[in-house]
Amino acid sequence: MAERLHEGELIFRGIPASAGVCRGNILVLDRPRHDIQRRELADGEVARELDRFEEALAQTRLQLLDVQRKVIESLGAQEGSIFDAQLLVLEDPVLIEETTRLIRTQKVNVEHAFHTVVNRYLDALAHIQDEYLRERAADVRDVTARVLDNLLGRNQELDLRHLREPCIIIAHDLTPSQTAQMDRKNVLGFATDVGSTTSHTAIMARSLRIPAVVGLKDVSQRLRSGQFALLDGFNGVLIVNPTDQTLFEYGQLVRRQATLAEKLREVIPLPAVTLDNHRVPLLANVEQAADAQTVRESGAEGIGLFRTEYLFLNRDTPPDEEEQFEAYRQAAITLRPLPVVIRTLDLGGDKLLSTLAPPELNPFLGWRAIRFCLQQPDIFRAQLRAILRASAEGNVKIMYPMISGLDELKQANALLTRCKEELRAENKPFDDHIEIGAMIETPSAALIADVLAQHVGFFSIGTNDLIQYALAVDRMNEKIAHLYEPTHPAILRLIRATVDAAHARGIRVAVCGEMAGDPVLVPLLIGLGVDELSAAPPLIAPVKYLVRRMKISEARELTASALQSDSAADIAARFEAFARRAAPSLFEK
Repeated sequence: MAERLHEGELIFRGIPASAGVCRGNILVLDRPRHDIQRRELADGEVARELDRFEEALAQTRLQLLDVQRKVIESLGAQEGSIFDAQLLVLEDPVLIEETTRLIRTQKVNVEHAFHTVVNRYLDALAHIQDEYLRERAADVRDVTARVLDNLLGRNQELDLRHLREPCIIIAHDLTPSQTAQMDRKNVLGFATDVGSTTSHTAIMARSLRIPAVVGLKDVSQRLRSGQFALLDGFNGVLIVNPTDQTLFEYGQLVRRQATLAEKLREVIPLPAVTLDNHRVPLLANVEQAADAQTVRESGAEGIGLFRTEYLFLNRDTPPDEEEQFEAYRQAAITLRPLPVVIRTLDLGGDKLLSTLAPPELNPFLGWRAIRFCLQQPDIFRAQLRAILRASAEGNVKIMYPMISGLDELKQANALLTRCKEELRAENKPFDDHIEIGAMIETPSAALIADVLAQHVGFFSIGTNDLIQYALAVDRMNEKIAHLYEPTHPAILRLIRATVDAAHARGIRVAVCGEMAGDPVLVPLLIGLGVDELSAAPPLIAPVKYLVRRMKISEARELTASALQSDSAADIAARFEAFARRAAPSLFEK
């Protein structure tokens, strides 16, 4: 039911997916439909239909790879990785084998067979109340629609790259590929009936910095193209026929946001130092060497997490030593003398490479990260040699992911030592004193941090996995997502124990998970004794802005009190109030 804020206007409330405010005429997109006819095949036609199916799958793969390439070039590897899940759909044995079986046994045309199998697949997913699987269904719909379009000889989708005038897009849903190719000059923002903040479409909108609201239920059926509207991506609101008063109020908000943006630009070249002179190094998380320039522009003091697995995704064979060496070396040269912390391969979990790490029943507890590397010594050895060779630039550090025990760390270090010996024998330069770090992502690692600290030069806490494993919560599962609490007392104690163990051995501790980019939680991490933070480049300026307006003494005092609390909600509320007092403009909506 639409609300009325002022006389004559309608307000629809949904889920804020991408911050920003825009206003303009709306363009309502029709839901795409495929009119699939069943056609009986003669015996001699079956082979041709099977060939058409293979051709359509191959054509769709090329199209997705092209979209992915363009997204990586314009937005970065992390956004491009969204299409890895879609490419995997094209290799799904259920879809392929069932479609092929129907064509052969029922002797029907490939369009009908494929459409039938896809609908069964989607129906099965629709009955599972799980956020992750719903996003999987969205990927399946996007990819299979492309396959059907290719089979039917149609244009793949409405071209949002060549709109004739600026507008706000209204749709039942938008595919990630549609969102990725939006013309930012003419797409002011968009609103959809369905979706969530974790949907691939929402992620793309945030990367494009296009205001977006999702979860508006039936708004695409209730509005018509040409109506004037205001879209509020901060609060998840779509206002149709906004009054002059509403436009004035939002104009004030936009001006305040513009002022904040200017303040954030001003802090980019400045150090992250608290009011009482405590320095907090801020580094950036990146996915590819080309992101190194963005790191400098963000005001970060280096790379705190280079996710090397993106070099391995979407290919039939892993990159060789030379290809990896060039990528790592490029990042090191671009940022020299700033540090570049390269994390070794973290395949598995939500990052699958079918040719190396096949799907598992429970991938987050399975064959991933350091476990995978230690059982694939040839792959691991090539990467370690490439990192060592890049370390000759003088600013490279190495970090092992998902360490759960001392044996894993010793095995990794032993292989690293052998790689050094090989390079020394080959007269290839490297930094013999390259700093080695371990990621603390499991409760077991946090609990034996004092032991692990004897074998590394630094720790980096991966809070995303640490919280997930410590609380046994899949945050993508909406039924239990509320249990994913970064301020849970157990998480605070694990972080504090890790910090204390590291400092006792004289080594530093970084945090490279999402907590490091959250202004509410940054004072908590600093108060717990974390030495440096690493976050996505766009988050560096807001975090720096906050750090420069707070006192470390007050953060420590509040943290000491929080460690005595048994309520995650109470701790979160205290630190939100602290951050709001220090930097209120960061939280204004």
